[in-house]
Amino acid sequence: MDSLTQIVLGASVGEVVLGKKVGNKAMFYGAIAGTIPDLDVLSRYFVDTVTATEWHRGFSHSILFSLLFAPVLGWLISKIEKKSGVRWQEWTKLMFWGLFTHPILDSFTTWGTQLFWPFDLRLAFQNIFVIDPLYTFPFLFFLILTMRKHRLSPDRRKFNKIGIIVSTFYLAVTLLLKGITYRKFTDNLKDQNIAYKQIQTRPTPFNTILWTANVDAGNKYLIGEYSLLDTKPIVFRSYPKNYGLLGNMAGEDKLKRLIKIAEGWYTISFNNGILLFNDLRFGLINMNPVDPKFAFSYRLLKINNEVIVEETPKFKEDAQNVLIELWARIQGN
Repeated sequence: MDSLTQIVLGASVGEVVLGKKVGNKAMFYGAIAGTIPDLDVLSRYFVDTVTATEWHRGFSHSILFSLLFAPVLGWLISKIEKKSGVRWQEWTKLMFWGLFTHPILDSFTTWGTQLFWPFDLRLAFQNIFVIDPLYTFPFLFFLILTMRKHRLSPDRRKFNKIGIIVSTFYLAVTLLLKGITYRKFTDNLKDQNIAYKQIQTRPTPFNTILWTANVDAGNKYLIGEYSLLDTKPIVFRSYPKNYGLLGNMAGEDKLKRLIKIAEGWYTISFNNGILLFNDLRFGLINMNPVDPKFAFSYRLLKINNEVIVEETPKFKEDAQNVLIELWARIQGN
């Protein structure tokens, strides 16, 4: 999830663990714990694109990371907060739950987490987008109410508990909606006599009303959207896989690793003479079938017999266009 959401979750967890003893300081350190796992994004400044993508939501989002670093951070905080009277073991407990709940929440997103690192298993339930205002803002509202109460006030615990319950309930609702929309997609594929091998479904950005599906139909992928407000059959657009365009590049180590990252959900395309690797798991920035643009695409270049992988840049206009298209499509077909 986005940084704000993880800060809110971490602060709320910190309040549960030590709020009664140290008040808002528990929220402060919980928010720090909720932020730390995402510092893995800094790796992009030190390693190549493929390696940085492999490391994202890897070790720092694992149970092992939480177990190893919680005692270190707990001890450090105990030295900073000597006057609090809180033992380092208690600070360790706060940091563990702040670190651990971060990847738990991330496992519900499309990217998922390697919670059981170093084992090669990524959890990605794909039932909530990485930014979802309906999850975050009610949670934040009750957290602010909590902060305004004295640390010994019963209302403080009540407001924080309500925030956790409301956000968790919403997360459960998104799982239910995923099941409902999955059935809609598969029923429409059956009704339209479309044969397929696999299907993945997930919500579109910032909402859980409009859902999208990637469908593996052999030598092509089909992508369709379904809004809970739809009244007409789902339209599935076709995107050829074009794996043959890779040529000798297909055997390169970086390409194999990129394919593994995308879990096999990718297409190859040309744009202005540049070969592109399109990761389908995160959808399209636009829904234009003539000139599609995927949220995550990588330029594939071969320079001096070395394969160079570069993530294509994203622009402000892309975000504006996708919001307009999403709003129009959410209202139903």
